[in-house]
Amino acid sequence: MTKPLGERIRSQFEARILSGELAPGERLPTEAELMQQFGCSRMTVSKALSALADAGLIERRKRAGSFVSRPRVHSMVLDIPDLAEEVAARGQTHRYRLIRRDVSEAGIAHFGPAGGQVLALDGLHLADNVPFAFEQRLVDIAAVPDIADVDFGHLAPGSWLLRHVPWDEAETRIAAEGASGSIADWLDVEPGTATLVVERRTWRGSDSITFVRQHFRADQYDLVARFGQRSASRAPA
Repeated sequence: MTKPLGERIRSQFEARILSGELAPGERLPTEAELMQQFGCSRMTVSKALSALADAGLIERRKRAGSFVSRPRVHSMVLDIPDLAEEVAARGQTHRYRLIRRDVSEAGIAHFGPAGGQVLALDGLHLADNVPFAFEQRLVDIAAVPDIADVDFGHLAPGSWLLRHVPWDEAETRIAAEGASGSIADWLDVEPGTATLVVERRTWRGSDSITFVRQHFRADQYDLVARFGQRSASRAPA
């Protein structure tokens, strides 16, 4: 299904900003220039630019125009890790195995907009072919329409989301929990074995992006975060 023009304008500039093609501080074309380029109304252009501003990707300045900003994600002290990159940094080979993929109505675990659809993905992360994390993820299709066409047979959805979808707010819960049932089977541990459970939910403006619940084998993973003003100021740009 063809996206509305305003959404296509937003997606195009979002991709150019995230890829680095448009650098921080760079000025975007004026509204008049965008109207001429895309053959659309000022309202359509304004809505696209407002969506980019709400996502923290651009700053709109009166009488000056719109400029690329740095997404607020980069100032977070407890960042969202890319498990594939973390495993590679340890000198191991990461592999993701998709176990289940379903599309259902929103409302699961109070996630997603009423009447919307949610993509549910269950998968297993392996390091050198040893299971280390079982992952259950929900993604709001209305907020991330492109995800419906992505093949996650071997691509970790978290890695894809970090590269393609900006977020500006996150909530993380960390707990210890004994592995039970199929989770113990997938992680190849005895039922009741302690696992590190990380639950995380992200938003872009008022839109839910994803909710994920990850069970990590205690002997295969640890979580390290550096806190304080100094660490925040040294966060990568």
